[in-house]
Amino acid sequence: MGMSVGVAGASGYAGGELLRLLASHPDLEVSVASAHASAGQLVTDVHPHLPGYADLRFADTNVAALADADLVFLALPHGSSAAVAGELSRRTKIVDLGADFRLRSAEQWQRYYGGEHAGTWTYGLPELPGQRALIAASDRVANTGCYAVSVITGLAPLVAADVVDPSDIVVVAASGTSGAGRSAKVNLLGSEVMGDLSAYKVGAHQHVPEILQASGAVTLSMTPVLAPMPRGILATITARPMSSGVSIEDVRDVLRAAYHAERFIHVLPDGRQPHTAATLGSNSVHLQASMDLSSGRIIVTSAIDNLGKGAAGQAIQNANIMLGLDEAAGLTVNGTAP
Repeated sequence: MGMSVGVAGASGYAGGELLRLLASHPDLEVSVASAHASAGQLVTDVHPHLPGYADLRFADTNVAALADADLVFLALPHGSSAAVAGELSRRTKIVDLGADFRLRSAEQWQRYYGGEHAGTWTYGLPELPGQRALIAASDRVANTGCYAVSVITGLAPLVAADVVDPSDIVVVAASGTSGAGRSAKVNLLGSEVMGDLSAYKVGAHQHVPEILQASGAVTLSMTPVLAPMPRGILATITARPMSSGVSIEDVRDVLRAAYHAERFIHVLPDGRQPHTAATLGSNSVHLQASMDLSSGRIIVTSAIDNLGKGAAGQAIQNANIMLGLDEAAGLTVNGTAP
């Protein structure tokens, strides 16, 4: 009998991915899966790919349902986690997959999300220097945003090493439709998305302040693109070198040094570019660095599964650290193919 966990918001895509990964976790057992509109339904009515939960019904998302869990995952819409977290006992560890507690700045929260800032929890990206120890000592952790993981992992080591100009960063990143959640929206219908690419939230994406906060960058121009695929993120991060003497091997050496001991972040061999299919179903980040022949700008390309390292996989990695378990328990570095 493992430690018990609750998943609030388990009917959504991130919540469903949490259930899938937890079903194979050697030390954690789902004691409650809660939902709002789906409360009372069998989990398999909403997630037919999870027959291991055939006898489990969604509970209402309330404190009474979640109170007995050793750890609770909050896979709720942005702005909804604070109320639930505020009623749970401090004895209950929490990983919040939403944005409620990621930002230190109340001003930035109001600017990008609106409403009252709920506060700041330990930031849940273990591969940042010193962050793993902070997560291990915390009972409240704010999971990273999906775009944020793909950009921060490629950018933060270069800023820290003074390889790139932190005031001149440009990101273009494409994400699958599951990143927008499971609620029905006309612009996410298959007939609208298939065969189409569209930019959205141009110049005002909510992950920008999180990326700046965690990467050390000063300014960031980010253009997100909706791609006709269910899951995955491919990000290109371009930056001006701090000096003309910076070579592409310098850049690659910095990334390799930052992640040589990390299980889930992989700097690919020269000549191999990241692609989203290679990370599908995994908790991995794939990185590559190149130099633009025309502009001399550094280009770091990053691929993740937005529901894996960008959401549920990252959350379980954080939970493992908080509970003193093997950090990789229940997770895989390997993707699925074809």
